Amino acid sequence: MDKVIKNMALVSDIQNVIKDEISKLDRSIVATPQDREHLESFAKANQGSMDLLLMQMAMNFGYKMALENLHLEVSSKAYKAYSELN
Repeated sequence: MDKVIKNMALVSDIQNVIKDEISKLDRSIVATPQDREHLESFAKANQGSMDLLLMQMAMNFGYKMALENLHLEVSSKAYKAYSELN
């Protein structure tokens, strides 16, 4: 049971780190698009200018997507492990 408690604490720590990283994206100098549509509308509206800004927005969005996917995967595995105990 100690191992389970330690694992659940680790999962909680990982989820907190992910949430913290996502919140940092919202406070960065370059805005992180909420979704792909926002990124695409910015790219279309700027008509080739501000490419450096567009590139940074795309990188932020990719990082955000990766963090959200990691969060889902960690949560899913933790739930599966927990439900197997009961």
